[in-house]
Amino acid sequence: MDQQIAAILLAAGDGKRMNSSHQKVCCELLGKPMLRWVLDACCKAGMKPEDTCVVLSSEPRGVCELLPDGCATAVQAERRGTGHAVRCALPFLQQAAARGIDAVAVLCGDAPLIDEAVLLDSLAFHRKGGFAVTALTANISDPGRYGRIVRENGRFVRIVEAADASEKELAIHEINAGAYWFSIGYLIDALPLLQDTNAQGEYYLTDLVGLASAQGKTAGAFCCPDDRVALGANSRRELAALNRIARDRILDRLYDQGVDIPLSDGVMIGPDVTVGRDTQILPGCQILGNTVIGEGCIIGPNTRIIDCTIGDNCTIDSSRLAESHVGSGARIGPFAQLRPGCKIADTVKIGNFVEVKNSTVGEKTSFAHLTYIGDSDFGERINVGCGVVTVNYDGLHKHRTTVGDHAFIGCNVNLIAPVTVGEGAYVAAATTVTEDVRPDALAIGRIRQRQLAGWARGKTK
Repeated sequence: MDQQIAAILLAAGDGKRMNSSHQKVCCELLGKPMLRWVLDACCKAGMKPEDTCVVLSSEPRGVCELLPDGCATAVQAERRGTGHAVRCALPFLQQAAARGIDAVAVLCGDAPLIDEAVLLDSLAFHRKGGFAVTALTANISDPGRYGRIVRENGRFVRIVEAADASEKELAIHEINAGAYWFSIGYLIDALPLLQDTNAQGEYYLTDLVGLASAQGKTAGAFCCPDDRVALGANSRRELAALNRIARDRILDRLYDQGVDIPLSDGVMIGPDVTVGRDTQILPGCQILGNTVIGEGCIIGPNTRIIDCTIGDNCTIDSSRLAESHVGSGARIGPFAQLRPGCKIADTVKIGNFVEVKNSTVGEKTSFAHLTYIGDSDFGERINVGCGVVTVNYDGLHKHRTTVGDHAFIGCNVNLIAPVTVGEGAYVAAATTVTEDVRPDALAIGRIRQRQLAGWARGKTK
């Protein structure tokens, strides 16, 4: 269903307390930049990239790389408050209104715990009440620096910033979560009316609540069921606290889905990861990006997986995998590495100290130990001995190695690419293969062994 909604994301803050070379919203929560969390929540709620505008600083270090194609931007050259930031996006709002958009969310790019459900539930509340503006709120025990929600006879009338609040107002525990829904027409008309007559000398977006009341319009306050949606991060300590909260949320979801995490020590799982039931995740595992893991697997301990698809009933022990596909029943590790571009078929064995890069491997092929397979295509049921290397780089270009089904590659073999080993061929140990090997042939390329009787006497102590 087309909701006719848009979003403005505030991402111009420098975040000096983060002490980072990039903008604050680029700092990661469970391996994913905070801004991407908010952008993805908007996408899941039905907002198209062209209906999303990110407000940037004049030096948006690292932010533009996070934006989806088609996403609009606006520049806030000087920091004059949240109202000023949204005012910088006024041309975007006018264009959105012309396209038929009727409601716009304003969200903080450094408050990543907001999700699709909260956005849609608060939108339904906003529309049902016919409000000019709806503020998302939360009840917290220590409201601290947050703006307070002021009600008169139960009616929401304004938001007062902590710096401008009276003692009575500071005692209020319902706080502004920093997220809003606006009627787009009201927002366009009201933004030019904001004033900077406050303790900070800034244009507060929160003043639009009181302005709506003054104009005879109504404002709504949607109290979020989870008060953690209000949490943002302005320092590394606060970011670490958000990581713990987000991690616990994800672990609770996985427990409910039948994933076995007997001890969560050192376990970090990203928000876009999917794990099948009866899979066991052991301590020290990091599973990030758009990773999908099947059922009945054993992952870990001490394993890092990023942007991979893993089949059912796999064992991955103390290894690293990135941007690869692994079929069902595969055994990987310990101390193996799959670099980007690997396609590993079912029941493959990749043993200790094996590295595979940009290669395809057929069913039941085995690389047991101490092997490098790069830019290669290995067929099915191939046995690869210890110390085998595909020599894929000539100093200028990468070349591919192809090995046919049922071949046998002995220990300490060098396959000098480009080269093909035919189906059923046998390459003897210690051979350096520089020419193609025909199917079912034996390739042997080493000096014939000689023995010189008595030669070694006196050569050693």
